[in-house]
Amino acid sequence: MPQNTKTRIARIRALAQQLNDLTPSQLDWVAGVFRQFKLKPVIWLNPKSNLVSSCIGEMFGDALQIHHCFSNEALSKDRFEYAFEHALKQCGIKAELAPKGNPGHDITIEGVPISLKTQADKGINREFLHISKFMELGKGKWKVKADLCGLRDRFLKHMKSYDRILQLRRLTDTETSQEYELVEIPKDLLLLAENGTFRMTMRSKQKPKPGTCTVKNKEGHELFELYFDGGTERKLQIRHLDKNYCVVHAAWKIQRMVQESAQGL
Repeated sequence: MPQNTKTRIARIRALAQQLNDLTPSQLDWVAGVFRQFKLKPVIWLNPKSNLVSSCIGEMFGDALQIHHCFSNEALSKDRFEYAFEHALKQCGIKAELAPKGNPGHDITIEGVPISLKTQADKGINREFLHISKFMELGKGKWKVKADLCGLRDRFLKHMKSYDRILQLRRLTDTETSQEYELVEIPKDLLLLAENGTFRMTMRSKQKPKPGTCTVKNKEGHELFELYFDGGTERKLQIRHLDKNYCVVHAAWKIQRMVQESAQGL
C-alpha cells in the first residue's frame, strides 16, 4: 500500500536495525530475497477485471517472487490461497479463507464465496484448462452409463456453494523464469454440463469404470469435458476446457536469480 516518505524512511531504518541482530547465515537468506526483489516481475492486468487491481497484482507478484526465491516448484494450492488472501487484505479488500477441509468454497472476497484451483502440469496447454481434481466423488452407485448422470448432478450441486471459480496456472518453468496467469472459469459455462453427453469406457480395467460427460455449444464445438475418474481416488476432473470462454484477470512473469552471499549486497 502507498506510504508517505516519512513512514517509508522510518520502516527502512527499523529494518536496518533488525539486520544487525542476524547471524551470517540469516543474512545470506535475507540477501537472496533482496536480490530477487531487484528483478522486477512483468505484470499484465486485464483492464476489465473486477477482481485484480494494480495493488493486488503487485502484492501477489511479490509473493510469487518470494516463493521462487526458495523453491523451483509451482505455487501449491494452499500457498496460493494464503498469498492471495494476504494480497487482497493488504490492498484493503475484505477476504477470509474458509476453514481447512471445507468441501465448498475456499475463500470469501467481499462477501462472495469463491473456489480456488491450480494447474502446473508439465507440457501444459496454454489454450485449454485442466483441473485434475475438481471434487471427490466418494462412494455411491457407479456401474453403468446411466449412473454417470447422478455423478454429474453431484457436480452441479457442489457448485451451489460458491459463485466464482478461479484457477492459478503456471505456464512456463525454466531456470531463469516462471510464468503464471489467473483465469476465471465462468460458473454458467460449467452449468452447461446439465445437457452434456455421457460415455462410459467399458473396456477399462478400472473399478468402477471411468466415464465422461462432453459439453458442446450449439455449433458442435466442444467446450469442456467432465471426466469421472474411476481409480482408487474416485474424483472428478475437468478436461479440454477452452480458455476462449474464460476470463484471464492477470499474468505474471517472474525472473529468478541464484542466491548469493550477503557480502554481495
